[in-house]
Amino acid sequence: MEPTPFRHHNPAGPAYRRGWVDEAVAAIEADQCRTADTHLIRLIVPALAGIDIYLKDESTHPTGSLKHRLARSLFLYALCNGHIREATPVVEASSGSTAVSEAYFAQMIGVPFYAVMPRTTSAEKIAAIEHYGGNCHLIDDGRALYAEAAALATRLNGHYMDQFTFAERATDWRGNNNIAESIFTQLQGEPRPLPDWIVMGAGTGGTSATIGRYLRYRQYPTRLCVADVEHSAFFDCFRSQDRSHVCERPSLIEGVGRPRCEPSFVPGVVDRMMKIPDVATIAAMNVLSRRLRRSVGGSTGTNFLALCRIASEMRSAGQTGSLVTLICDSGERYRQTYYDPAWLKARGLDPTPFETALSSFLDTAQPLALAVEDVVNPQSPRSVA
Repeated sequence: MEPTPFRHHNPAGPAYRRGWVDEAVAAIEADQCRTADTHLIRLIVPALAGIDIYLKDESTHPTGSLKHRLARSLFLYALCNGHIREATPVVEASSGSTAVSEAYFAQMIGVPFYAVMPRTTSAEKIAAIEHYGGNCHLIDDGRALYAEAAALATRLNGHYMDQFTFAERATDWRGNNNIAESIFTQLQGEPRPLPDWIVMGAGTGGTSATIGRYLRYRQYPTRLCVADVEHSAFFDCFRSQDRSHVCERPSLIEGVGRPRCEPSFVPGVVDRMMKIPDVATIAAMNVLSRRLRRSVGGSTGTNFLALCRIASEMRSAGQTGSLVTLICDSGERYRQTYYDPAWLKARGLDPTPFETALSSFLDTAQPLALAVEDVVNPQSPRSVA
């Protein structure tokens, strides 16, 4: 589908004209006005009476994931800083969901879009990027993702969006309908409107930075737990307070986990981190999907497993309260991977024992016996229950 040209669109005209930028910004802002806020779902778990669990469903965005918010912010940031002009090619390094959302906004304002991604990215995500007119530039070595994206932008005389650097600064963390403000607004009528914990995975680090900053800005007692995955540098960087840690092997769970501690990750606003095994992530994804009667993605499983560990701690300590995490995207994009028994078997992953343990906890509130790496921020002034 060809994008509808703006009134000021003139390919033969000068490279920068304020009228085009004004209309591009207005088009993106109009998309936000048309899009109702995502739902905050309360998950009813009778065995955990007194501990309320909420899921912020980011899968209902037009492009189907949490990354829709990030892509909108990144485009507005680039437009308002003069990085994207009329017909500027936009390039991103992405394993999928961010690229899908950026392709959507690129098509909206009529600029070319190129996604540099590992060749192992799911076919569903590649198809979604191409559906919005994006071009997929696949590479074999995921470690070269950043360098190849920057080089491609140079070759095209375009703009490298660089979500991993600009995610934390492109989003207005003080409010302006960011995800943190949205969560607390939607909780206002609930029995326990100030959650004890918000649990969030780390991909770029931008969303956890936004939430953590907002909690401090509004002086809320809520604490932030970031759930990391295997083969990711974030947890080790947080534990050691050393950003130089790297991980050579790529993360199996798309959308979360990175080989380096990304510039957008702000460890100082995180109260606690857990490192969730991949097989436990997939088990939690399956358990939550059955309880919701619809499928969720892998990163949602990472979030949910960490939330359940906190709920188990609270239950054992006789505490009540509320917990919030995110449904990052739908499971429809992972039918050929996490939901495919043959794919799991080929990788030696059997989530069944972990599913049994998690289901037992949710059914009976017996302690969740699942050991994971877990560390409190050594610089946090607040103790962790």
